[in-house]
Amino acid sequence: MVERRRLQVLVRQVRDEAERIRSYELVDPTGAALPAFTAGAHLDVWLPSGLARSYSLANDPAETDRYVIAVQRELAGRGGSAEMHSAIREGGLIEISAPLNNFPLAPAADHHRLIAGGIGITPILSMVRELQRRGESWTLHYCSRQLEQTAFRDVLSAEPFAGRVQFHHDGGDPAKGIDLKTLLQTPRAGEHVYCCGPTGFMEAVKRSMAHWPAGSLHLEYFTAAAPVPASANDTFEVEIASTGQTFQIPPDKSILQVLEDNGIEIESVCCEGVCGTCAVQVIEGIPDHRDVVFDDEMHASNKWITVCCSRSHSKRLKLAL
Repeated sequence: MVERRRLQVLVRQVRDEAERIRSYELVDPTGAALPAFTAGAHLDVWLPSGLARSYSLANDPAETDRYVIAVQRELAGRGGSAEMHSAIREGGLIEISAPLNNFPLAPAADHHRLIAGGIGITPILSMVRELQRRGESWTLHYCSRQLEQTAFRDVLSAEPFAGRVQFHHDGGDPAKGIDLKTLLQTPRAGEHVYCCGPTGFMEAVKRSMAHWPAGSLHLEYFTAAAPVPASANDTFEVEIASTGQTFQIPPDKSILQVLEDNGIEIESVCCEGVCGTCAVQVIEGIPDHRDVVFDDEMHASNKWITVCCSRSHSKRLKLAL
């Protein structure tokens, strides 16, 4: 299981970045340095109600004195973004996790092509800052519905970024937006593509890159795919390696729910297979991976399972708990 220590931070600044999007600058209350992070990382925020949500870091990893996250208020969300907008104020204290990165830059890439959709600009912006500081080759395509919904456009429209950023506004009609098929038609040796945004948008990028070399595309999901209905699930068994206990996982409950019902606490945040907080090592068995955290190579290894959403192809899973 991924264990991340919790930190108390001061909300030093709250700023409106675009329509329904606010950024939050978080610092240590004593002025101390914060744990280091790398471009593409995220952290978890525990809200006053007890909800926990994951948000990507948008600032330069070279900055050790602050974290900057941005939150889009979702009109039909699960309540986390609404609470961030209504309850988190400048001068307040909140609890966060240390950063974790499931979306790192490829160290051997010759060129980095970045594609952001809406609020998906947050981890991409951190990457842009890192790549620019390192003097590496990069370009950014930033897609949003309209100018007013384009967060951080003042930063990205100015030097030193302006010449490498293209903005795309579709007005709500995808046919008028970015031409992904043309953009991604020709793979280039050593080029890696990074995409973050709405699930449908990222799936379109994935389809457009089906002919690229394996490992060229890196995705960061904010929401999971539609869940598989319980009627399509089978019952299977989970064994706890440390105690030998076994539990039946029925079609309508997750591994996480059954273990928690039996007093086995596992830290979790998203409950959708997006953040990776609840990942547990697999000793025996073949997981049915339903997360969007791990890549195809990690899934093929069957070494880890996100117990909040994934299930099992085998009759039994033995977990390192």
